[in-house]
Amino acid sequence: MSSAPSAAPAAAFVPDTASTRQYIGAWSVLSVLQYFAAEAAVVMAWAGPRPYDLRTGYISDLGALNCGIYDGRQVCSPLNWLMNASFVVQGLGMILGAVLLTSGLLCVAARPGATVQPGRRRPWFAAAAVRVLTGAAGAGTVVVGLVPEDAGSPWHFIGAVTYFLTGAAALLVLGVLWLRKTRMAWFILACGAVSLAALATGGLTGMAVPEPGTLERLMGYPVTVGMAMAGIVIARRVHRHRKHLRASAIAP
Repeated sequence: MSSAPSAAPAAAFVPDTASTRQYIGAWSVLSVLQYFAAEAAVVMAWAGPRPYDLRTGYISDLGALNCGIYDGRQVCSPLNWLMNASFVVQGLGMILGAVLLTSGLLCVAARPGATVQPGRRRPWFAAAAVRVLTGAAGAGTVVVGLVPEDAGSPWHFIGAVTYFLTGAAALLVLGVLWLRKTRMAWFILACGAVSLAALATGGLTGMAVPEPGTLERLMGYPVTVGMAMAGIVIARRVHRHRKHLRASAIAP
């Protein structure tokens, strides 16, 4: 007597690595680099009694609405609106990237033709976690831009910590997920590790260090740079795949 036929194994899933959605998502994440141009412009316009020092000045001082003493520091940032707008744009870029970049694409690091094996849940969970953490980090920096440090609300601090913590966590998970898929994974991992270590140091010391500006930038800069590098990896691979498909379509 023959046994019942077994169920056919599920086919491997091949993520779409050439869609406009993925391309826009990659460039949305890559757009976070605008932050550095905005910060440089705001620093040059600083009007405090002393020149702004990146080593000792807090990033949020650049977005302070008023000139005067804040938390024992002399702050005066005429281009505070530009700094705060940059925070919001940076956050929206990360949120849009988290929404548009699919978990399947992240599982294969946007490699054309790469497959996601059925039954392997860990990559899917990791990719989903990256998207959630990136979106949370984006929301955090949007809050930072909408609620400047001298607005009299705790939400500025909450937004900043959310950005640092979830942004670093997203990079760590993404770096592990991409370890065998791109050499950039090690750089992304390093960015996440540096940011998380700096955040822990800031929490343990209460930012009572000789160069609090340097420490805060070690929390934030690696997140921005790491996200941008991930965007570059995806944008380049999606662009190459789209270009190849167009060439194949017009070939005789």
